[in-house]
Parts: sequence; C-alpha cells; structure tokens
Amino acid sequence: MKRYRSAIIAVVGIVILISGCKKYEQFPVDKVTINYVFDPKDSAGVNAQAFLYGVYAKLKNGHNRVGNDYLDAASDDAVSSSISATASVTVLSTGAYNSYTVPGDENVWGYYYQGIRTANEFITNIDVVPVLSKYNGYSIKYLWKNEARFLRAMFYFELVKRYGGVPLLGNKVFTLNDNVNLPRNSFADCISYIVSECDAIKDTLLTYPVQFPNADSHRATQGAAMALKARVLLYAASPLFNGGNIDAANPLTGYADYSATRWAQAAAAAKAVMNLQAYKLLDNYKDIFLTQNNPEIIFFRQGDFGSAIENVNGPIGFNNAGGRGQTSPSQDLANAFPMSNGMAITDPASGYDINNPYNNRDPRFAYNLLYNGAQWLNTQLQTYEGGQSKPNGSLQQTRTGYYMRKFMGNFENTSNYSTHNEDWIILRYADILLAYAEAQNEAVGPTNDVYDVLTSIRKRAGIQAGTNNLYGLKPGMSQEEMRTAIQNERRVELAFEESRYWDIKRWKIAQTVMNQPRTGVSISKVGSSLTYNYITVLATKFQAPKMYLNPVPYDEVLKNPNMKQNPGW
Repeated sequence: MKRYRSAIIAVVGIVILISGCKKYEQFPVDKVTINYVFDPKDSAGVNAQAFLYGVYAKLKNGHNRVGNDYLDAASDDAVSSSISATASVTVLSTGAYNSYTVPGDENVWGYYYQGIRTANEFITNIDVVPVLSKYNGYSIKYLWKNEARFLRAMFYFELVKRYGGVPLLGNKVFTLNDNVNLPRNSFADCISYIVSECDAIKDTLLTYPVQFPNADSHRATQGAAMALKARVLLYAASPLFNGGNIDAANPLTGYADYSATRWAQAAAAAKAVMNLQAYKLLDNYKDIFLTQNNPEIIFFRQGDFGSAIENVNGPIGFNNAGGRGQTSPSQDLANAFPMSNGMAITDPASGYDINNPYNNRDPRFAYNLLYNGAQWLNTQLQTYEGGQSKPNGSLQQTRTGYYMRKFMGNFENTSNYSTHNEDWIILRYADILLAYAEAQNEAVGPTNDVYDVLTSIRKRAGIQAGTNNLYGLKPGMSQEEMRTAIQNERRVELAFEESRYWDIKRWKIAQTVMNQPRTGVSISKVGSSLTYNYITVLATKFQAPKMYLNPVPYDEVLKNPNMKQNPGW
C-alpha cells in the first residue's frame, strides 16, 4: 500500500504529482517565477511545499545508483557482475580515474551544490508565504524551513566526506552577476557548520513517531538531525581526518592534530539519539528493509513500490522471474560473517567446516547473500560451475559464486517476484548503536556499554547467546581487539548500505584491503560431491594517499582561481 495519497497541483500549466506513486518529484523551478512559488497570498503554502519536495528529491536513492551497481561493489565487499572494465564501480575500485574522469555517479560536486542552492532558495523565500497551519504553536513554514536546513546540512556532509573542506555558502543564492570564485572552507569549519545547523534545528522539527506516518514518515525529524550530527562527528573523529590528515597541516583535508575529545563528542552525539528512546532494533533483520514506518528507520529516501531490486540483482536462470545478477558479493565479505555461535570462521573452536562452508553461519549471512544451495524461488540455488544460476558462457551472471540477497522480498518459496517497498534507508538505529560503540571504544576503551551495544545487535541477528551471554564476543578484549570486532560488525550488519566504501577510507585501511585482489568461489560438482576452489575475480587498486579523497572536478579548479585541488590530483 502506498504511503502517500494522490494530490495534484497545477503550477503554470505543469501538473506536479506531489504524492501517490512518488513523493519526491523534482519541482520545475525553471518553468515558474520565484514569486509564484513563494506567493504572499498562498495561505496554504501549496506551491512552496511542492518546491520543498524538490529539495528532498536531491537525496540519492542508493539502490544500484552507481552506473547500475551498488557503491559497495567499489569496495572489498563485492564486484560488479558486468565484465566491462568501464563499469563505474570497477573504475572506482581499480583506481582508473583522475580529476577529469571520476565516474559521473560519484562526480557529485555540482549535483549537491545544486541541492544546496535549491535549499537556500527555499530558506530565503519561505518567510513571505502566510501559511496558516501550525505545528507546536508556530507556523508550519518554520518547520519546512528547518527541513530545508537539514537537507542542506546533509548535502554538505555528502560533499565533505568525499572532498574534505568545501565552500560554505550560508543562505546566499548566487546570481550570474555575483563573484562565485569562492575558496574552500577548512574541513574543521565545514564540520562545525554542519553540526551547528543540526543543533539549531533539531528542536523545531517533527518528532518520531510522527502523527501521520503515511504522509510524513519521509520527512526530517529531530532524531534525523541528531543522527546526522552523530554521523558527521564520527567521520570527523576517524583516522582519515583526526590525526591522519593526508596532507599534514593542510586545513582542507583534515585536522592538524589528533584529539581524543573528537571521539568523545561523537560518542555523546550517538548516545543522545539513544537517549531519545524513540527508536529500537527491529526484531527481524530482513523486515528493516521491507516494512515501512518501522522504529529502526530514522531517515530514508522514498523509493518505488516494485521489484526492480530483484530484476536487477536476482540470480539468473529462472524463466518465470527476471534477474540479471548485477551484484556479485565477494568471498571476502562471505568470510566476514561469523558462525551462528558468533565466533569467526578462523577460530578453531567455531565449528566451521571447509567442506560445508554455509552451514551454521550467522543468520545475516543468508539475509545478505544468496549462495549455492540457498532456497530461492522454490528451488535450491545452483551456483556451481554449469549450474542453473552459473551456466557460464556469455550471459551476465555471478562472478564470485554469490548473489546479493539484501533488500529483496521474501521469495524463498514463491515462483516469481511480486512488488514490495524499495525505500532507501539513509540513517537507521543499528548504525547509531555501532557509531556509539566505535566512538566510545576509541574515547575510553571497551567498556560494558560497548559490549552491550554489540551483544544487542548480535542478539537481534539470531546469534546464539552462549554460556556467558556475549554472543560469541571474546570477554576482556583490549581496545584494539574491540576496534577490530566493531569494524567487522559494521561490515556484516551494514553490508550494501553504502557504509563499507566510506568506512575503509575513514579508517585509513583502504590502502591495505583494496590493494589485495577480490576473491570468489568456483564450485565444482561431481555426482553429489562439491569442491570449493577460491579464485581471484578482480585486481583492485588503491593509490594512497590521494585516493582517500576525491579530486575536485577539473572544471571547478580551471574556472575558479581560488579553488585548491586535493593532494595528488
């Protein structure tokens, strides 16, 4: 059932579908004058609200967004099933780009500045609209304004995590006659600005749970602003920027020194979200991505109601159901999932059987990956060489022996795909818990509440408690051991959610993990016997230190003498 009911608004002869099939419709700002949108006689604020939906439309939907692949296929968690060397994620993972040729899906400088400009147009013009409806005693237009400020803060963060410091525009809407040759602000200034915006607006946004979830669950809330702040501070405290600046004292690329206080600030920001007691872990991991308006979702970008995820990423070989297997999860990711007792497969006490590698694994293994023998579409999946879903030949198929399972509907025992919710979750509660655990461990060490966070996530996943109720975690871990445990927990919990690609950069481990080849499994079947051979599927490459930050697009540097390029580009 759709979240939004149909409401059609005519704006200078152009019909804008505000709700119904899609909430986010790009407002045709080039077709109307600003005075028409922000009309001092429009007491309902109809046109202004439609314009705000256009600002929301600048949020990216992560499902297969990078040249039809997930961004995680540019990390060590997957590869594109396309054999083309020019696939965007392959260009990223092999370092085959420069400041001219960053794949368009990640060359987002102009895209997000367009979003910032649109947000600024709303922020600077909404005051003239005499909206009569109120929220908490004040005009709802102030709520709308702060939603636009939240979106602008998010757009800035998307830029900063890619480029470091970027020009901050304030509320300025530039015209053709303005001097736009602006310098980049420092990384520290950008972080301070985003955090201050989140602090300023959080108490004048909707609170979760929203009163009308079918209409408003997509909107920015107090929890979303606080969660964005926590994420921003986590990145700022991370090794890439906090003591690991790739250009020493360059203020554009990070802080000049290390400070444990930054970790403490990140932990406090995440803890503040936890203290709201508004969100919680959903009982069933799969349901997070299929059940709308559930209490684990803090902020999301609405997607379609369909089966596009299955049609693009589902395993091949089913005549009655489409699927072209676009995403091939790596053996590296498969190995990261522990056993059902919570122990790593490398632990001799884990019970891992090399001849039956998929038995007794962390239930999230089967929620994220489709593997040989997995139940799917009323059959047991065949990804052995020559099998139904790995027939070889020229047809696109898995390159690693695995297909992606995450985000798909419950089609284990059906004969074809049906429609379901395909929203893209941007902020969810498990991510906040893991952010708290990471920051708290770095600030003060592996305290009991750090353990509590990890055990709560593992408990929800379905891992066995064990006699000590630690769900497979080692008791008495050192700070370094806990760091490793948290990093792996993020990897398996947040797989394919555009986390791993950024995590390996902010932790400054990309130069290690991405300069090793990506691997998969080739399974041979003779009679009823299976033999597992681990193979290289792609030679990835990471050029440190320059690839830790994206190059500022060449055109921006060329036309603006005040625009400094990132180191190495």
